[in-house]
Amino acid sequence: MIKLALCQNIATGDRWETLDRVERLVKEAAARSADFAVLPEMFICPYSARYFQAEAILGHEEITARLAALARQYSMYVVGGSIPEMEDYCCYNSCFVFDRAGRQIARHRKVHLYDADVLGMHVRESASFRPGNGITVFDTEFGPMGVAICYDLRFPEMFRAMARRGAKLIFVPAQFNLSSGPKHWDLLLRARAVDYQVFVAGAQAARNPEVRYQCWGHSAVYDPAGQCVARGGEEEGPVFAELDLERVTEEQALLPIQKALRRDLYSVSE
Repeated sequence: MIKLALCQNIATGDRWETLDRVERLVKEAAARSADFAVLPEMFICPYSARYFQAEAILGHEEITARLAALARQYSMYVVGGSIPEMEDYCCYNSCFVFDRAGRQIARHRKVHLYDADVLGMHVRESASFRPGNGITVFDTEFGPMGVAICYDLRFPEMFRAMARRGAKLIFVPAQFNLSSGPKHWDLLLRARAVDYQVFVAGAQAARNPEVRYQCWGHSAVYDPAGQCVARGGEEEGPVFAELDLERVTEEQALLPIQKALRRDLYSVSE
């Protein structure tokens, strides 16, 4: 069994105060013997371009060092949600993953950037970030796992690629809002789980009524049959789940969807 803690935090706008809040959640996860602590998208700051820019200027190195230290201290994997990452004068929405020894074992840069007008807000991630160009699957003692960030969840081809590369559990740090959250959050998590018969674990930020862009919360995990394993509310705190990855093998044997792919008719990423 794998024990997950989806650490649904509030970002206050103060980097160090927010990191202290995250550390308390990871400590709580460790007290429950979690194997993975999973953080939300942009866990370090409110979801706003002005905060993205400020964090990018400060640099990501101190944040990743803190996450690596937490992974090492509590001997758990830390899936570091996402933070602004600056490289060669370009900024990315990036998730860093650390193993039990605090070693970085993966980095996923958000591939699909969210540009939309919602709830009276003009959201343009493409004005702040460059898109990533890679599918991210990393090895663990439990087998391969994948990671996608928020808007990536709406693109099933990306999840097919991760599943075909062996991922049995896919993490989705996110910040669905009060419009998209009630409509599509659980629907999309469940759909991707059923589509590729894998576990999908979505980690959202907690709702913060003091900021303009409010996250929906309700972090959740769905199994390969599309059943909800765990689901939180909108408040700050960890959401725990226990997963048996053998369920993936069982469900794929029961309904061998991947064997029926018509690769002569459409392209499937390896």
